[in-house]
Amino acid sequence: MEEMSIGEFARRSRLSPKALRLYDGLGLLSPARVDEFSGYRYYEDAQLEPARLIATLRHIGVPLTTVQELLALDRAEMAEQVTAFWREAETRHAGQRELVTALVDRLAGRNTVVYEVMSREMPQRSLLCLKRNIDESGAWAFGKEFIAIIRDQRMPRTGGREGAFFCIYWGQVSADSDGPVEWCKPVPDAQAEELAAQFPELTLRVEPAHREAYVDLGPGDQIDPAQFELAAGALRSWADAQGIDDKQLSLTPDDLGVRITYLASQPPSDPPVAPDCDFAVPFA
Repeated sequence: MEEMSIGEFARRSRLSPKALRLYDGLGLLSPARVDEFSGYRYYEDAQLEPARLIATLRHIGVPLTTVQELLALDRAEMAEQVTAFWREAETRHAGQRELVTALVDRLAGRNTVVYEVMSREMPQRSLLCLKRNIDESGAWAFGKEFIAIIRDQRMPRTGGREGAFFCIYWGQVSADSDGPVEWCKPVPDAQAEELAAQFPELTLRVEPAHREAYVDLGPGDQIDPAQFELAAGALRSWADAQGIDDKQLSLTPDDLGVRITYLASQPPSDPPVAPDCDFAVPFA
């Protein structure tokens, strides 16, 4: 089969030689041959299609790690995953539009109400927890890992918000900041020690009774940064209106924190139904 140089392949695939070297290093698209003496890379005509596919995926914003996962799928599975990716991207973009609107209004001295804030009393609870430093690229996988651990063994059901999974953000989670993040599952006090022995990778602790201010985010598997900022802004505005200062909204005592609760609104199904989510800040 006829070979072409990296320069010719770059021209025909519309990928730069720099990108081709990067994709080679990541194992996404390796040259058909590398000259053992000169180190020159050579590609074949059949590699143009996967190269163009990678380029298209990158143009729509698919991360390189996800591109690698997609390339391992057949075309039908890849189509499903790309559809799911774009659905999430559109949701994220919608949230970003709202965040920009709220930011512009705040800069202009206008007050924008995006979420209604409510409050609730939470009882003392025994929690099984998994805490880790993680950035935004690994946050969702970390949540899936925690839920998989819990589901490997039978866990007593505890109803309502008091018994739902929740995730505490002890610090900002972004491309630049790695939390930490802590996933928690409330368990019955009487069975807490026994259950903790079944899950040695989890930490058992007791969270004291407290009040929470929260906003309902509706059904969803993931909370994007724009939603997070909008919810936090709504809670800050509510606190100002209630005469609650920053110290009262801070993480006091030390084992409380900003959290998102995931409440299953329906029994498990196939395909799964996204849980109802809310964003909450404990306050004194």
